[in-house]
Amino acid sequence: MAAAGRLVAYERVSTARQGLSGLGLEAQRKAIGAFAAARGAEVLARFTEVESGRRADRPELSRALHLAKVTGSTLVIARLDRLSRNAAFLLALRDSGVKFLACDMPQANDLTVGIMALVAEAEREAISRRTKEALAAARSRGVRLGNPNGAASLRRAGKGGAALRAAVTANAQGFARDLAPVIADIRAGGATSLRAIAAELAARGIRTRRGGNWQVSNVKAVLKRIAGLEGG
Repeated sequence: MAAAGRLVAYERVSTARQGLSGLGLEAQRKAIGAFAAARGAEVLARFTEVESGRRADRPELSRALHLAKVTGSTLVIARLDRLSRNAAFLLALRDSGVKFLACDMPQANDLTVGIMALVAEAEREAISRRTKEALAAARSRGVRLGNPNGAASLRRAGKGGAALRAAVTANAQGFARDLAPVIADIRAGGATSLRAIAAELAARGIRTRRGGNWQVSNVKAVLKRIAGLEGG
């Protein structure tokens, strides 16, 4: 394996907080370091991407691929399975002509990556289609996702506090009910933490019930309502 003599490491963390804290990054560097030591290889440089895995523009990946190409080195990543659903990464890797190795799947090759890229692209399109279908089904039932004006309209109409609370609760439960299949699909795709679910909902263009950006607290509240609906 002469190509493994010199390595260019590429690591990715999905949020700026992970990048600053080293969460996930330390494990990747440890895996790559052990991989290089076992093969007596030299790591020429490390490139760390701090961004969502769904983004197509990957400047640090481009820099890593360029350095590997001009030095004749091999690009090494800690875990191919972590990036195997990202079509942008796989396509860039496949088309670069750069030799690569994955610590968790050293037997992978250009053909493997090409197949993974096609599967990832098809899966992304299927996820987008299922999300649109779920939202369309919600609209057909008259549900207005992300509508922040239900409570305000009740206030303008002079309704009492009990009616207001009942309307807000019904609105929240309806929102949770219609998001349930979308969140189930996200979890099935491997995003199971509150932060990962929030990022995936945002990536799919879905806003919170009040039309805002998803935070961990919003996801936690929706999951609690979904659990209540399923339990009832």
